[in-house]
Amino acid sequence: MSIPPNFSIVTLGVADLERSVAFYRALGWEQRGDRAVGITWFRTSGTWIGLFGHAELAADVGLPADAPAAYRGITLALNFGSVDDVDAAFASALDAGARLVKPATRADWGGYSGYFADPDGHLWEVAFAPGFPVADDGTIEIAG
Repeated sequence: MSIPPNFSIVTLGVADLERSVAFYRALGWEQRGDRAVGITWFRTSGTWIGLFGHAELAADVGLPADAPAAYRGITLALNFGSVDDVDAAFASALDAGARLVKPATRADWGGYSGYFADPDGHLWEVAFAPGFPVADDGTIEIAG
């Protein structure tokens, strides 16, 4: 049996749900759900970001709620159609309270990208990748 690739949700463990909700709302993202139940959702292009208490998420998984490392071996990516869009997204993220991790620069692979961290240190890449065209709905296509 194969597993269909219907990836639908990334849940981020956060230290302060209200602070994180305020950050993602400040990015202009659409929020859904009742955060009074301890989790809330933000729509992205084809998937959802869930925000859930760090300790509560660890308990749900059945693992200890160790303090997160600065680098966790994962990044989340926001792709845009131009260098100017990347710069504008960085400015908006920093205005919303993101921490600049790596300024956007020209990359060896021909694109332009950099990184910011949300209030809990989750790393977001902001990129223009000429080989990944961005559709009107924000999704990208990666050629085989």
